[in-house]
Amino acid sequence: MKIQRATEATDELVEALARLIPQLTRSRQPPSWPELQELVQTQTLLVARGADGKVTGTLTLVLYRIPTGLRAHIDDVVVDEACRGQGIGEALTEEAVRLAREGGALTVELTSHPSREGANRLYRRLGFEQRETNVYRLRL
Repeated sequence: MKIQRATEATDELVEALARLIPQLTRSRQPPSWPELQELVQTQTLLVARGADGKVTGTLTLVLYRIPTGLRAHIDDVVVDEACRGQGIGEALTEEAVRLAREGGALTVELTSHPSREGANRLYRRLGFEQRETNVYRLRL
């Protein structure tokens, strides 16, 4: 397995996300080629590849500055259903944490639906602590 940062949109990556995003959510469409290009130019999209070079998972890391310091957020972690249980999510998350630390972030946050039991176990095992907070969303 190899973890790398996507630096440009490619047809292969567009096709991989078209396959992976529906495994993460049915309520959102995978990014178009221009949207993917914008993403890789402005954020950190990590890509996991299997021994055969095929994309097996992705993770988005966002670093942002607020008045109280530099923060990081992990989002849209998805591992191909056929490849789960092989440490891909762990490798993606560890690389994101390393990059956040290297970038000077004070914390790394993420959210995970309670039904994603494996993912929640992984995050706790990696040292993430569940916060006592309310998460609010306003749909636009």
